[in-house]
Amino acid sequence: MEQLQDKPTVAIFVPCFIDQLYPQTAFNMVKVLEKVGCKVVYNTEQTCCGQPAFNAGFRDEAKAVCTKFVNDFKNAEVVVAPSASCIGFIKNYYPALFDNSSLHNEVKELQKKVYEFTDFLVNVLNVTDVGASFNAKATYHDSCAALRECKLKKEPRILLEHVAGLELVEMADVETCCGFGGTFAVKFEPISIGMGDQKANNAAATGAECIISTDMSCLMHIDGVVKNKQLSLQTYHIADILASGW
Repeated sequence: MEQLQDKPTVAIFVPCFIDQLYPQTAFNMVKVLEKVGCKVVYNTEQTCCGQPAFNAGFRDEAKAVCTKFVNDFKNAEVVVAPSASCIGFIKNYYPALFDNSSLHNEVKELQKKVYEFTDFLVNVLNVTDVGASFNAKATYHDSCAALRECKLKKEPRILLEHVAGLELVEMADVETCCGFGGTFAVKFEPISIGMGDQKANNAAATGAECIISTDMSCLMHIDGVVKNKQLSLQTYHIADILASGW
């Protein structure tokens, strides 16, 4: 991927989960982006990327929401979000949704400038160390969206390896889904809980004190299982870790 020579102006997209339940993660992403030299802007008109409606089968309703997203960000230099799930949806499903439409070209251009947070730091800005420190033994969860839709594996780990005081240990079956899957967790609750239980057990078996990931939706699901099982594990979005200690 071609690296930008000058630090771009970053338009941030704050996903629904983070906006409503974990707003501090969005603030921490901004904190990191500004530290590495980016100017950050926030379009207050933004809403949702459209993924929930799309995954539930409401294609027309999803297209209306996605159209708004395209229009909200079409003039942005770069769009960065703390969610591989949202970015994976935009990159992989917008083209089919808008194929042979009046927004076809706008979508193609948007695809080139939307990035998941760690992807942007490592592959675009060439940043691996933001000066963070976090004293803990941690394990990392590969979200399905990050791993399979955004093709991100090494990027989060590279950033975490440069966090002072953080010991990173890998859990068994690390690439296995946590069981959330959006509406999957509602429609197939027993299976979802079983998958979450397996993920929590594998994390606990490493002796880690916390689980880190790129996606708060996964972490919310895992955290629910952890609390139910009364395990001594904390969940953290990677932006929260990278914003620590400075």
